[in-house]
Amino acid sequence: MSEPEGRMLALRGLTVERGRRAVVRDVSIEIPAGEITALLGPNGAGKSSLVLAVGGVLRLQAGSVLLDGLDWANRRPERIRRAGIAVVPEGRRLLPDLTVEDNIRVATYSLPADQARAGRDRALELFPEISRRLSAPARMLSGGEQQMVVLAQALVSQPRYMLIDELSLGLAPVVVNRLIPAIRAVAESGIGVLLIEQFATVALGLSNRTHIMESGQLRFSGLARELRAKPELLRSAYLLRGSNSASSISTGSNSTVSGPAPGGT
Repeated sequence: MSEPEGRMLALRGLTVERGRRAVVRDVSIEIPAGEITALLGPNGAGKSSLVLAVGGVLRLQAGSVLLDGLDWANRRPERIRRAGIAVVPEGRRLLPDLTVEDNIRVATYSLPADQARAGRDRALELFPEISRRLSAPARMLSGGEQQMVVLAQALVSQPRYMLIDELSLGLAPVVVNRLIPAIRAVAESGIGVLLIEQFATVALGLSNRTHIMESGQLRFSGLARELRAKPELLRSAYLLRGSNSASSISTGSNSTVSGPAPGGT
């Protein structure tokens, strides 16, 4: 049964085109407040296009982004952010020559000063490592530190919902294991999280509900425990279609990562 719409971000029938080709087709996902919802799928499934469209960076050809009874589809990104929807895009997009402090400050430009201070304090509480690197240029950070900064940029606006694209991409397992409790703490604070991942172990260990996307469409929607109990559902959805990631499936609920994460170290 769906959550009351006042307590969730509802994506209804989203369709996105890139180069006149539909890369997301009629996708519907509910993101309840205070929960982690996972979206899994291989490269090219349309996951990143979905996130960018919800954030207002790409245009939706069809569908609704519903929050508090209002449709935020195709609004400007800054208006969507002010409504409480924060997007963490793939690729750790920081301003490399600015300091960590300035990268965080950039994310607060439209906020009242007291809200910006409170958001910054909360982000640094979650990621104390970057509080020791505030004067360092972003280009000097490790991949894990950069990921913490982009998460902090999203958190400073004190969002109600966060869409995090490829949390673990290119990061060593020890770094991913550091990020996992922070994402769990974000959800426990009441923020609804959509976690987009290729690394099934991470996503299934954190999420309540899981969706699998392939070729722009949802192939599975259900509880994460269903996939933990029956990993063959995940394999049949995409991991055995020429992917080398089948070994990353875990049938347990522990989200600790071991071995190399996809995309490097």
